[in-house]
Amino acid sequence: MKKLIAGNWKMNGSLAANETLIQGLLAGLANSAPSCDIALCVPSVYIAQVQSLLADSNAIAVGSQNVSQHENGAYTGDVSAEMLAEVGVRYSLCGHSERRQHQAENDTHVAIKAQRALMAGITPIVCVGETLSEREAEMAEVVVKRQLAAVIRLLGSSIDKIIVAYEPVWAIGTGRTATPEQAQQMHAVLRAQLQSATENADKIRLLYGGSMNAGNAAELLAQPDINGGLVGGASLKSADFLAIIAAAR
Repeated sequence: MKKLIAGNWKMNGSLAANETLIQGLLAGLANSAPSCDIALCVPSVYIAQVQSLLADSNAIAVGSQNVSQHENGAYTGDVSAEMLAEVGVRYSLCGHSERRQHQAENDTHVAIKAQRALMAGITPIVCVGETLSEREAEMAEVVVKRQLAAVIRLLGSSIDKIIVAYEPVWAIGTGRTATPEQAQQMHAVLRAQLQSATENADKIRLLYGGSMNAGNAAELLAQPDINGGLVGGASLKSADFLAIIAAAR
């Protein structure tokens, strides 16, 4: 299946820096069509600017970093799936570990967000992953399967329309990366869980997130159940992000 390389800018960027980055990416992609799909999940205040910068190119899709679990109403600060869809957002992160940690999002919240995104025509990238203490306690598989199970229960037959990103929390922004073997092992667990829920499990893209960079991308992306990457810091540097894109064959 065609791989997806999705950048997550987190809470980074400025009007000037964004323009420089996008120009660098478009210049790097100008001479050859990428063999993978590409998305940038940007802070909501920059969605309009990034859409404008990408207006003459269809090589990069725009994603959001979050979506409200509510349809509309008195939820100050939230942005609904319908609002995001109206401005052309095609992907949305749901349940990134930083939101689970800092905004107390739980498995049910994440499942509802994924459902809201799908209903608006946005593809949710559902994030799952364990902390270091959970891995050391040999609970990694239990935690990750529990997180995905909540989404499977709510979405039912629509589960084959999502993307899943496995991001070991201990490898996010730390410079530590799961070995290709560790990453593949967990991706295989997720694939098996999805196979019990849908006959289309082999068509669901599973991304690896957790300090993927230009140096380790090729080996990670060569694993049979890794269908792309959710890239953090390296997505803020055009040369590094382009190198990861080039590795996604």
